Amino acid sequence: MRNPAELYEVLVDLDTVPRGLDLVAGLTGFADAGGAVGQIAEHLIGELDGEEIVRFVGDELLDYRSRRPVMRFEETRLTDYDPPELSIFLLEDEMGRPFLLLTGYEPDLQWERFATAIVDLVARLGVARSTWLHAIPMPVPHTRPIGVTVSGNREDVIDAMSVWRPTTQLPGTAMHLVEYRLTERDHPTAGLVMLVPHYLGDTTFPGAAVAALEAITSATGLVLPTDELREENRLFLSKIEEQVGGNHELQRLIETLEQRHDSYVRDNPLPSRFADPAGNLPTADQIAEELQKFLARQQGDGLGDRDA
Repeated sequence: MRNPAELYEVLVDLDTVPRGLDLVAGLTGFADAGGAVGQIAEHLIGELDGEEIVRFVGDELLDYRSRRPVMRFEETRLTDYDPPELSIFLLEDEMGRPFLLLTGYEPDLQWERFATAIVDLVARLGVARSTWLHAIPMPVPHTRPIGVTVSGNREDVIDAMSVWRPTTQLPGTAMHLVEYRLTERDHPTAGLVMLVPHYLGDTTFPGAAVAALEAITSATGLVLPTDELREENRLFLSKIEEQVGGNHELQRLIETLEQRHDSYVRDNPLPSRFADPAGNLPTADQIAEELQKFLARQQGDGLGDRDA
């Protein structure tokens, strides 16, 4: 195998990047139901402070004939070229906590070499844990919370979030291979698969992006912005309800999906994320004590000075 480091360009001194960060990843390509992955990538880069630190070489990883770049033509000449990009960004969440974001196209070529490059970068940057996103269409109703299936070796995330645990064969993605290689090295890894209503799979569904951001927060503790997407989702759902209200066939379909969904959830309940191993919920005093500890840690990290 040729040197995997030749697949990317380092844009900053990586020694200046803090160690022990979370890596969040989401690549667009084979499937992105509801546009969940594409939305959160654009949203996070647009809303959060940060910089691009690594850029992958498209000529090595792309089949341009299957994923043709967009060019702008004005009257008699080409005036712009927008090549696909695959990069790692260093961003800060809303509490000023830094994390890494791997985003862009899914490679068409050299998956093993790409996976090795990611594994090497994870080690080089001292990444604490990796979380990646995927979204698939499922026969579930939009009137219920979007579920998540979790893969990887983070049992805490699997136990708390994974609502559907099939045994099956599936068409793999480049990030599936990255997850496989990371877990071979016992690196803490979780793949979050958002289960998006199949009839909204080909739309840009803001609710899928909100659910994905909430899932990332649950898996990492990062505080990510969702207000704009929530407002977009409110408007989106109002239009969906208008369409459903005038179509009895759609109403019956959704009612059937609701019944199946509710039956499955009843038979396969998730444990409370706030309960202890015995199933007991914390008291108000315990919650207050944990909140005080959390605020003290934030101040100790220097976050208190940001608001001074």
